[in-house]
Amino acid sequence: MNRKQFLKLAGAGSAGFVLLPYINSEILASGISASEKKRLSDIALQTAKNSGASYADIRIARYLNQFIRSREDRIQDVTNTESFGFGVRVLVDNTWGFAASNSVTEDEIKRVTDQAVLIAKANRRIQRESVQLAPVESYGEVNWETPIEINPFEVSMEEKVDLLMNINSEAEKAGADFCSSNLFFVNEQKYFASTEGTYTDQNVHRCWPTFTVTSINRDRGGFETRNSLAQPIGMGYEYVKNFGLIDEARQAAEQAREKHFAKSVEPGQYDLVLDPSHLFLTIHESVGHPLELDRVLGYEANFAGTSFATLDKWRSGDFQYGSDIVNFFADKTQKDALATVGWDDDGVKCRQWDLVRDGILVDYQGIRDQMHIIDQDESHGSCYADSWSSIPFQRMPNVSLEPGKEDKSVQDLISNTENGIYILGRGSYSIDQQRYNFQFGGQLYFEIKNGEITQMLRDVAYQSNTQEFWNSCVELGGKSTYELGGTFFDGKGEPSQVSAVSHGCPTTRFADANVINTGRRI
Repeated sequence: MNRKQFLKLAGAGSAGFVLLPYINSEILASGISASEKKRLSDIALQTAKNSGASYADIRIARYLNQFIRSREDRIQDVTNTESFGFGVRVLVDNTWGFAASNSVTEDEIKRVTDQAVLIAKANRRIQRESVQLAPVESYGEVNWETPIEINPFEVSMEEKVDLLMNINSEAEKAGADFCSSNLFFVNEQKYFASTEGTYTDQNVHRCWPTFTVTSINRDRGGFETRNSLAQPIGMGYEYVKNFGLIDEARQAAEQAREKHFAKSVEPGQYDLVLDPSHLFLTIHESVGHPLELDRVLGYEANFAGTSFATLDKWRSGDFQYGSDIVNFFADKTQKDALATVGWDDDGVKCRQWDLVRDGILVDYQGIRDQMHIIDQDESHGSCYADSWSSIPFQRMPNVSLEPGKEDKSVQDLISNTENGIYILGRGSYSIDQQRYNFQFGGQLYFEIKNGEITQMLRDVAYQSNTQEFWNSCVELGGKSTYELGGTFFDGKGEPSQVSAVSHGCPTTRFADANVINTGRRI
């Protein structure tokens, strides 16, 4: 349907516009106070202990999602979902058991907790190694919420539709043949309680505005696209309002048209100057995933495998992951980042820690039941479940590259490049099962000659392996170039779960990368 039809159908005529209802009623979720959640949680914890559990936790959670998709002058899809329920984990004879339900009542909590205990007892028969939990502090009753200025779920549908329609129309006015634009909003309201005395009440927000413009060359054939460089982020609707999406859509349309006539890259060795809007994905795939401890241990092999960064490399104390200016840190407290919360789904207070320091591999990403494997007695706090009905397990925290000590600008890095390519935005990519050999493309490519950008390029991708690539890092931008990128839908596990995670980095220069031509065209 077009915008006028959509507003007429979904709105209230001339009287205004209303949000479409969520799938489920809000009565139950909004009617349970924090004190009532604590009372119900205590029932679960006591029931578990009475049934022989040495440890138990419960998550009572409500998840809201709103996805709005458009193309040209039409709204293609509006999805509002609400999910509310609870999940209980128990340890019986050092074995996990888990059960969940969407009926949050006293009797159901008792029944489900008993079911979790029975599942743990059944699992014990086949478990090879006993679960060992790293100690954790008791935090009492604590709260955390994403610091937002505007709640996206309180912004009218009319305002959101107007924004998408304006993005599309302005892109077309600027020369695009097609434009699709989308808004994604997520709100997680999670209450956690454990037998170790921690009760956390958290309210997490994430958003992602994005678009794709397409330009067709009718004379020569073929088409070119340019996606928005707006990143998913842990903020409210203020990010959507302030990013400048309409101006970017105009620019994207012009750049998509320019791509038709850009020079096709000559394969060879080039220095790469990589913008944070591009480099975040290389970090995600070549640093974030291979340093997940469950992949390192071989416990997780879905979605592109395990990891080359095995324990022997870490234990050696001298594995050169990157050059000596490369420093990666994990941080679930980083401002505006997608994976940022106050406490993880193990009830562990989140923090920052080093993964690679001065180029040397120094640590992994782990949770309570993994830390004894790497001889540590404190969890990193990177446990997460994407639903009350999902089992919490190790998920990637925000993994970021520190900026350089000198506050070098993007222009400084370009000026120091004799023969190179400046790359912005994420494109197609591939990486092997060990997270080692890879190939990455982007959205925009610009030739650098003798310290200056000379022209746009196309058909660019670079190939390398993780260790070779990060050891070729020769220059870092400063704090002024540092930005957050991220992925809104990162899959892992079986059954599959989805999480969101950010990767901060400065603009960065890499020496002598192998660049290929991805397909010569007329």
